[in-house]
Amino acid sequence: MSTQEYRHIVRIVGNDIPGERKMLVGLTQIKGIGYNFATAILDTLKINTNSNIGNLTEENVQAIEKLITDPVGGNFPTWFLNRRKDIETGANLHLLTSDIPFTLRNDIERERITASWRGYRHLSGLKVRGQRTRTSGRKGGAVGVAKGGMAAPAKKGSAGAPAAVAAPTAEAAAPAPEKSE
Repeated sequence: MSTQEYRHIVRIVGNDIPGERKMLVGLTQIKGIGYNFATAILDTLKINTNSNIGNLTEENVQAIEKLITDPVGGNFPTWFLNRRKDIETGANLHLLTSDIPFTLRNDIERERITASWRGYRHLSGLKVRGQRTRTSGRKGGAVGVAKGGMAAPAKKGSAGAPAAVAAPTAEAAAPAPEKSE
């Protein structure tokens, strides 16, 4: 293939990547693969990081998919993986695409059910990892005293409002006549 002839879309691990992207940028579009992991994959397979991803052969695409799905089998160190010592299986895993938020939700739900401190913090929407909350992190959580707004105005004709305010009439607008003795 010449430099101008390449596939327009390359499908790797269920993700469509445009063929004009460079190798590193294209691989980082897959959720769960960062810049360092993509560099390590391409270095292991001896693929030029500066070439377009549309120039990959089918064998290269299959080799990349194999390394992405089983990085432990490709002799990647365990510290490179994004889920070490999984709580349920005890195995070292590398999660990809939709597995990442699914596993995160399950972990948070497990902490809530076991009523751990982290679970309580997640329930309250507060910081979980021991950060300071006295002065910072006030944007989304419920830390401190909420500032009260103005009182809601009374509706017209409501039961608690005075008659003059609820329904002003011509009699109320006219001055009362003075009594003479």
